[in-house]
Amino acid sequence: MSTLFPDARSTAKQDWIHAHCDGGSRGNPGPSGFGALVTDAQGKTLAELSEFLGIRTNNFAEYSGLLACLDYALKNGHSRLKVVSDSELMVKQIQGKYKVNSPDLKPLWQEARNRIAKLDAFEISHALRHKNKEADALANQAMDRGMKRGGSTPALSTKVESLPLRPPIAASPAPRPASPAPSSGAMLRGLTKDGVVHLLGNASLPDGVFVKIIRE
Repeated sequence: MSTLFPDARSTAKQDWIHAHCDGGSRGNPGPSGFGALVTDAQGKTLAELSEFLGIRTNNFAEYSGLLACLDYALKNGHSRLKVVSDSELMVKQIQGKYKVNSPDLKPLWQEARNRIAKLDAFEISHALRHKNKEADALANQAMDRGMKRGGSTPALSTKVESLPLRPPIAASPAPRPASPAPSSGAMLRGLTKDGVVHLLGNASLPDGVFVKIIRE
């Protein structure tokens, strides 16, 4: 969906126009869409672009937003375009700082480069998401429209893999018989560790016995 504004006709074609673009996917891949806000050099809105893309990845949606901005500039005779995106990956790939290894993104990257070559001037920069709110909202509107038409995320099959059985736990050796309980008043020796008294000589005491501890 494209919404054009009256100022789009009066903007001088040699001036820079600015575009904030964004793309998203709810599921990655999942229902996806892009949004873009195009303004003139004075900040007046020229166009709002948004489109539902079906079941796509987040990066596919980001590139689709950029391609829509380039398409708008070329079709409307604007030769100078500055783009802002919150996709660091896409921005650095277009700038040539990152390689494009994904076979799904390579054609989109090439098409973007082809369109950029038709402009007199082009700049692209990265911004954090909170500085790209308008484009993000348009992208979400596109996804909302598409999902209301039945483009929700398809049911995903779940692959359950049987886990190897844990090896049997070796039987613990039979506990050594406890020494007979000492008679009342007998002196016992022990060692403290982590706040617990461990009796020496395998001595033990029945529950409920009061003891007096003398530090040596």
